[in-house]
Amino acid sequence: MRGVSGYFDAATATPLHPAARQALAAALEDGWADPDRLYREGRRARLLLDSAREAVAAEIGGRPDEVSFTPSGTVANHLAVLGALAARRRVGRHLVVSAVEHSTVLAAARRHEDDGGETTTVRVNPRGRVDPAAYAGVLRADTALASLQSGNHEVATLQPVGEVWAACRERGIPLHVDAAQTVGRLPSYEDWDLLTASARKWGGPAGVGVLAVRTGVRWRSPLPEDEHEAGRMPGPVSLPLVVAAAAALRARAETAPALARRQAALVERLRAELPRRIADVEVLGPDDPQDRLPHVVAFSCLYVAGEALATELDKAGFSVSSGSSCSSSALTPSHVLAAMGALTHGNVRVSLADDATEADVEQFLRALDPIVRELRQRSGASDL
Repeated sequence: MRGVSGYFDAATATPLHPAARQALAAALEDGWADPDRLYREGRRARLLLDSAREAVAAEIGGRPDEVSFTPSGTVANHLAVLGALAARRRVGRHLVVSAVEHSTVLAAARRHEDDGGETTTVRVNPRGRVDPAAYAGVLRADTALASLQSGNHEVATLQPVGEVWAACRERGIPLHVDAAQTVGRLPSYEDWDLLTASARKWGGPAGVGVLAVRTGVRWRSPLPEDEHEAGRMPGPVSLPLVVAAAAALRARAETAPALARRQAALVERLRAELPRRIADVEVLGPDDPQDRLPHVVAFSCLYVAGEALATELDKAGFSVSSGSSCSSSALTPSHVLAAMGALTHGNVRVSLADDATEADVEQFLRALDPIVRELRQRSGASDL
């Protein structure tokens, strides 16, 4: 069976952190009761839930009562966008997003438009970054919500969240930050009004998302009313999964700075070696390590189909993503690369698992070159 060393798709989902595994087993024993009940088992479950909420709040720079748990990051993004827009209809029906937001945010924007709202999409530069001045320039008196991811899931670009948040704050516009790729990896920050995240990105189990809404920010659920999670999410949470997610986040927070430095060095090597070893390769995203996520690198190979490349790498023992990495279909062209003006054909994203080593990177580079050569030969492009 393939080891974690060959798993290069951590931006989609990470292996379960050992701390999460231990916490999950304990919570299955002690956290099975309804935390809203007053009897002993319910009180024990409530303590577990409150502790998990406090841990997440501390990591994202919020208060425990601002944090709610959802079944996924997808649900969290939908609720954040549609809930803020629903609550601020009197202000207006204008939404601002960047062209490289996650597909779940863009899907919520389309639903908003179908309901009669308006969306302005801010362009990005060839490295995938928005210009804060350009973003501020499209904010209007009737803008109900702005949305900007903290780090891009495909090309690693870190966005100027602080500058955009300041511009929004001046105008009284709440900013939603999709922080799925940065929570648990980079230091927490407080430049947000609504924040969303996904536990499976930081070593927690699938089935847990985070929706945080700052106190004083107007938000109304687009779903039927329910008393759970401060009225933000219908139905009870899966307490064992939430406890495991919080345990993983606490554990990652302790090691995140050292892990980021180590992964950034591996990514820097990949960025340097890919164009040196393989012809007609474009490495995507920012050149400056300070402007990008530490664990992600994306590149495009000319004359090679990305899906074929991912399939052959899988046979060689490496799991990578291709196409639109936030789509269920690998055949969907990447809207992120299209927005950057980059090649959308033959793209691959490598995102390192926590235990990736220099040896893993070297093995990947050695495997990649003959695979690319073979695929180009099959397509008749080897002599171009």
